[in-house]
Amino acid sequence: MPLYGHALPQFPWDSLDPVRQRAAAHPDGLVDLSVGTPVDPTPRVVREALVAAADAPGYPTTHGTLALRQAVVDWFARRRGVPGLSPDAVLPTIGSKELVALLPALLGLGEGDVVVHPQVAYPTYDVGARLAGARPFPADATTAVGPGPVQLVWLNSPSNPTGRVLGVEHLAKVVAWARERGAVVASDECYAELGWAEPWASEGVPSLLDERVTGGSHEGLLVLYSASKQSNLAGYRAAFAAGDPALVRRLLETRKHAGMIMPGPVQAALTAAMADDEHVTAQRERYRARRDVLLDACAAAGLLVAPESEAGLYLWLRADRDDVDGWRLVEALADRGILVAPGSFYGAGGVHHVRMALTATDERVTAAAERLRGGGPLL
Repeated sequence: MPLYGHALPQFPWDSLDPVRQRAAAHPDGLVDLSVGTPVDPTPRVVREALVAAADAPGYPTTHGTLALRQAVVDWFARRRGVPGLSPDAVLPTIGSKELVALLPALLGLGEGDVVVHPQVAYPTYDVGARLAGARPFPADATTAVGPGPVQLVWLNSPSNPTGRVLGVEHLAKVVAWARERGAVVASDECYAELGWAEPWASEGVPSLLDERVTGGSHEGLLVLYSASKQSNLAGYRAAFAAGDPALVRRLLETRKHAGMIMPGPVQAALTAAMADDEHVTAQRERYRARRDVLLDACAAAGLLVAPESEAGLYLWLRADRDDVDGWRLVEALADRGILVAPGSFYGAGGVHHVRMALTATDERVTAAAERLRGGGPLL
């Protein structure tokens, strides 16, 4: 498993430090909307499960408890329209980012192999390919990839950062295309419970494992999901992969050798989180209210929200002029004490945008909205 650390780019958020200091100088303090880290309390039902499992002197199993895997199976059937999944096809992971970063290497990819990922995307898809020595290939359409061999295709729906949702027809076309080439399709669906626009708000965000997408077979398909967003569990590092049982077995064997095991008490907490819908609904409504406040305030400041910002935890914003890039918007917002991430962090297609997270307290979101409305047009 080659790890080409020397080829990695600078961690993007480190470059925000000077702008962070500028924003923090605001008389009313910093409103940090640059990272999607939850700020609301971890639900009581989850904390109680963690405490109840705190006496854990023995090693947990790498595959996770049957109770956890069954809770994930039930969640897929209840929330994602994917019945009939086997508990053997579920694998707990230590957060979802570690599997995004390591999946190409765990699948045995290396020099000469191609990993396709969205053009505007979470940087770790690119980094994971580089860690394995493979070649990242940003593309939003299979026609852009060409006829050459591809080993792994990443999807991200809803998208971080844009909020774009891939419908059933789109997902099915990607699956058919990948299967013709013998490629694995991995779908990062960590924001699936946060659909805002119709039909996603009422019908739910489609999963890669939906029978309408797969034709009845999960062969070559893997879904990643995290409870960080839906359940405020980012500090627990609680996530899972599910899909093709053969793929899960391959990943499980490697993880056994490497000791990559979710702690036992966290497994119990994740089991409780995936079995309880009430707290997810409550958290979604918190984010909906904050989103509405920020949408109105951004419009008042002359910021345009991308039409694909229809789900997820962020607003994908740009100025109403083509001569304004994302970094200029970052600096203008910092002058009002608001920190956001430049779209260039997510690829060349994001250079005119910024990503604004919904993850701040109601008080801080209100403060940001007042600054946006009260200051007039941003530029």
